[in-house]
Amino acid sequence: MPTNNRKPPCIRSQWPCNPEISAIKKLLRQNKLTSVCEAAACPNLGECFKLGTATFMIMGDICTRNCRFCNVTPGKRPSPIDQLEPNNLAQTVEKMGLKYVVITSVTRDDLPDGGASHFTSCIKEIRNKNSQIKIEILTPDFRHSIDKSLKILGTQLPDVFNHNVETAPRLYPIVRPEAEYLASLELLRKHKELYPEIPTKSGLMLGLGETKDEIYETMSNLRAHEVDRLTIGQYLQPTKKHLEVTRYVTPPEFTELGKLAYQLGFKHVTSSPLARSSYHAAETST
Repeated sequence: MPTNNRKPPCIRSQWPCNPEISAIKKLLRQNKLTSVCEAAACPNLGECFKLGTATFMIMGDICTRNCRFCNVTPGKRPSPIDQLEPNNLAQTVEKMGLKYVVITSVTRDDLPDGGASHFTSCIKEIRNKNSQIKIEILTPDFRHSIDKSLKILGTQLPDVFNHNVETAPRLYPIVRPEAEYLASLELLRKHKELYPEIPTKSGLMLGLGETKDEIYETMSNLRAHEVDRLTIGQYLQPTKKHLEVTRYVTPPEFTELGKLAYQLGFKHVTSSPLARSSYHAAETST
């Protein structure tokens, strides 16, 4: 059952409103870029923007899926791919002086390769300006083109390949009705099989109705598919139209789950109420 409790202090974050954040937002608007920090109403936006970092969302702000936890706008007719976006992104990254970049995207089921070629174009342009920069990509599931998309991604490999399973398989019909749990696991396994030198990563949200046994099962499945890194965070309801929070997981529970994940063999784990898939991502880059 949904909880009526107020957010506990451990997941309350201040709304950002300082000159540094305003400057970054202005830069994003000038270059016609979208940050997932804003589009997904991430609670860490203030902290990350203050540090001069951002996770960039490419291929527009309309997603062809309608996951019930996500604040990105759904729609079946997203805008055409902006061919200038890779160069605009590279210029923005350079101006921000970033050493580690996370690139994610909306799901684009309307594209034959799911947008894989656009990911590679963005990686190429960024590295053309700075060959030393670390790049993590957080991709959709490429459900209709896994083999084709992975082959394309292999032409410009990132430093980290990230794809979130988000929740336990039982909850997929409610949380991710247009996605398939096993397909997400297969994407992660195939990427590791094709490119074993690239760390793979995934993320879970808690507070959607999952049980402790289901959390353990999902973590075990990820390790069985050779996922190296894991993030575990609290689900927060973006608007009243989205799924309600069933419970707020306590910090000690997150700590316990983090220890359990390490015991299962994950090489790096971030487990805390405000953890998100790209939160402090640069800390794992070495």
